[in-house]
Amino acid sequence: MVVSRFDKEQILDILATIPDPEIPVVNILEMGMVKDVVIGDDGYEVIITPTYSGCPAVGMITADIRSTLEAKGVVPTTVRMVYDPAWTTDWMTDVAKKKLHDYGIAPPLHSSCNDEMLDNNTITCPRCGSERTHLLSRFGSTACKALYKCDACLEPFEYFKCH
Repeated sequence: MVVSRFDKEQILDILATIPDPEIPVVNILEMGMVKDVVIGDDGYEVIITPTYSGCPAVGMITADIRSTLEAKGVVPTTVRMVYDPAWTTDWMTDVAKKKLHDYGIAPPLHSSCNDEMLDNNTITCPRCGSERTHLLSRFGSTACKALYKCDACLEPFEYFKCH
C-alpha cells in the first residue's frame, strides 16, 4: 500500500516542468496533454492524450513523465494513454498559444478545421503581425504544423494546425 506523500496539485506542478519535446517552449500541461492524475493504493497514474495518435514524441513524453516524477519521489508511477476523445487544440491553454506566438509559431485559429481552412483563412505572421501570408506546405517540421511565408517581412514561419 502506498501512503501518498503527494497530492494531485503537487504532481501537476511537477508535470508542468516537462516540456513538449517537439516544441520545448511549452509544457505538457499547457498543451493539454495531461488529462488526469489518479492517486491510488498501489501508486500514481498519469493519464495523457497525445496531440496526434501517431505522435513520434509519445515515447519520450512517457519516459520524461516517469523519470521526472521518480526523481521527485513520486513512485511507483504508471502512464496511461487515452485516445478517446482525441486531443484537440481546444485543450491548449491561452498561455501555450501566447508562448507559441512568442516563439515564432502562429497558434491555431479555430478548434476544428479541414484542409480547406489552410487555404481560406488568414494566418497572421507571428514575427511582424502582417496578414499578408501564404501557405508554402501543408506540413512543417512536424505533422501538427504547416509552413507559411510572410509577404511583408519575407520570413517563413510555422502555423500550429487546429484539430
